Amino acid sequence: MASKRELVKLKSSKSPYIYYTTKNKTTTPERITLKKYDPVARVHVEFKEAK
Repeated sequence: MASKRELVKLKSSKSPYIYYTTKNKTTTPERITLKKYDPVARVHVEFKEAK
């Protein structure tokens, strides 16, 4: 059986930095936003799911 979790790219709102994580497409079909640390800007910023 194939996994329902899919690899997604999270792009910083302040710099070109990117995080990669997984999310469950069945329970969260919309795009996610998380507050994470951006080592380029050296602050916590909002990361949004990118294509």
